[in-house]
Amino acid sequence: MTPSNPPLKPEYDLVIVGSGGGSMAAALVAKDLGKSAVILEKLDAVGGSTSFSGGVWWIPNNSLLKDAGIDDSYEKARQYFDSVVTYKGPGVTPERRDAFLKAAPKMIDYLVGKGLKVRRPTDDWPDYYDDAPGGLPEGRSLLAKPFNRHELGEWKDHLAMYPPMAALPMGADEFPTLFQMKRTFAGKLKAMKFAGLMAKDKITGHHTVTNGSAIQGRMLQIALRENLEIQRNTPVRSFIVEDGRVAGVVVEQNGQRVDVRARNGVIVNVGGYSHNKAFREKVTDGPTTDEWTSANPGDTGEVILEMMELGAATDCLDTAWWVVTSRNVDGSWPEGVVGPDGTVRPFMHHLDLSLPHSIMVDQDGRRVADEAGAYMEIGERIYARQRETGKAFPCWTIFEKRNRERYPWGNAAPGTTPKSWLETGYMKKADTLEGLAAICGIDPAGLNAEVERFNGFCKTGVDEDFNRGGRVFDRSHGDPTVRPNPSLGAIEEGPFYAVAMYPGDVGTAGGVVADEYARVLKEDGSVIPGLYAVGNSTASVFGRCYPAAGASIGASFTFGFIAAHHSAGSNELSHIFE
Repeated sequence: MTPSNPPLKPEYDLVIVGSGGGSMAAALVAKDLGKSAVILEKLDAVGGSTSFSGGVWWIPNNSLLKDAGIDDSYEKARQYFDSVVTYKGPGVTPERRDAFLKAAPKMIDYLVGKGLKVRRPTDDWPDYYDDAPGGLPEGRSLLAKPFNRHELGEWKDHLAMYPPMAALPMGADEFPTLFQMKRTFAGKLKAMKFAGLMAKDKITGHHTVTNGSAIQGRMLQIALRENLEIQRNTPVRSFIVEDGRVAGVVVEQNGQRVDVRARNGVIVNVGGYSHNKAFREKVTDGPTTDEWTSANPGDTGEVILEMMELGAATDCLDTAWWVVTSRNVDGSWPEGVVGPDGTVRPFMHHLDLSLPHSIMVDQDGRRVADEAGAYMEIGERIYARQRETGKAFPCWTIFEKRNRERYPWGNAAPGTTPKSWLETGYMKKADTLEGLAAICGIDPAGLNAEVERFNGFCKTGVDEDFNRGGRVFDRSHGDPTVRPNPSLGAIEEGPFYAVAMYPGDVGTAGGVVADEYARVLKEDGSVIPGLYAVGNSTASVFGRCYPAAGASIGASFTFGFIAAHHSAGSNELSHIFE
């Protein structure tokens, strides 16, 4: 049975556009403050980009850290924020930073009180720059506990899910250990746990979801229990503006245009514009395409463009939450990426790119970044190298024999390399590095020199160029049997392999400029009355940095929480910001 939309009212106190990260949190706050709210989702499935994500909140100074006896504080988190978020822009202000750091732990406690079930990572998940001042090696990230999708009843088929992960009841934090199933006892135990969970689901008839679907599945369950109004298949076409104030939206539903008015405000939480090829090409300084993204298919940006028409300021439109992807240089995708419906689901290589006995180089044969480091930084460095030399599209991951014998790549299990990858040219193979360079169009002298230098780092355990393995975060994704540095493995045993790499993403990180209350601002810094924006619809509070797992989702939830309080004129904000 498919749930039908409730009758759409002509007016609400709060209109929330999009059903991603902060939307249901905002609607819950509105209800508790005695305000009416509606969530408008243009797609049939609810959850937005959060449902497609790894399903993590980055929440500094959270209660679970305190319960575990781990030392954190607002002051320590601010020190870390200031040490890693170095970009200076209108979306990165001290006021916005402080609003996030102070409100985030209160937001998560509020949602736990509503029935949200959260956990700390099962395996290590440090802040991405744990060696920076204020960095936390234990990590500040939280995940949703696994959720049985069937508990949603008639709504179960209307929860957005990232297809490659939909049938895998394993948290994103557990995959680095699982990837060592051929190398460590812990990896073998993790594989047994994974198989047991899948068997249990089959026996019980459950469908256990984790990661982003677990976050949004539980949030949807809470929203339904609280009788929050959610309208599916209801895209917003424009804003209603009266006397300079946003007073509502014009939606399309069942082929009809309908005015929906908002007494207190409109919160835009529609994600970014990852799938808007024309706009990305206009604003990105370098090659780009919507084909590389793994974002929710609704991430098309038309509501962001409507806000820009109202005079909203923008920033960082050329950046995204980069997670590199791979494809054949002729533009074709490897087997296993194109689904039965013909939809492309690009491989995301954050974890497997960090494993030993591999490096990523440009066409001069030079390494580009710390391959085991923060994925957004890797994407930013690829674009920087492209601007510098014009030789970073594509980059190439270079593997040697031991990597292919021990570890996964893409959707292939550890120790396997599908024949089709070699036959189609997606993965190149040669007996020598010189031969591999010739096939790929890489400068052979440059590649040989870089590999020789890298192999020296593997012996000493210190990467003098990019500090790969110098952080706890890097090492948590490595192979603990490789010494002296689990992130560094030499490239010296043939045959050798290569795959073309491109800066894929899980969402864009630029958008309209918002203040500490999530109010949308104009270029002159003035507020557009009645208009709020959160999540990937905004220029990130983190600028061009991704400080830890779940940073974007944590910010989306937090600013949705803040925006709902502000739109209602709640006095609670003064306590939240204490």
